[in-house]
Amino acid sequence: MAISAIESVLQQLTATAQIAGGGTGAAAINGIAGGGFADEMKKSLERISNGQQHAAGQAEAFELGKPGVSLNDVMIDLQKANVGFQMGLQVRNRVVAAYQEIMNMPA
Repeated sequence: MAISAIESVLQQLTATAQIAGGGTGAAAINGIAGGGFADEMKKSLERISNGQQHAAGQAEAFELGKPGVSLNDVMIDLQKANVGFQMGLQVRNRVVAAYQEIMNMPA
């Protein structure tokens, strides 16, 4: 990973941490004000899980013929859950790749 790419990611993380936690600079990234990387990952995984559970609930409600549940809404919710899952999977792949690259760096 190039230095410019790392700096870009760092700037994005800083901006996100400032928005989420109201903190500034490295304090927000290190978790003093914003909760840290692990907390954000946990929140993201919970959002993905909640989206999948909601979509499954909508699909079950449609199958049972409950009023107010249309096929359009069910299909959209299922696609949103799928996109969220795929995004989470890609983030995981990138984190693992970055970890492996860091571990292979010469000391």
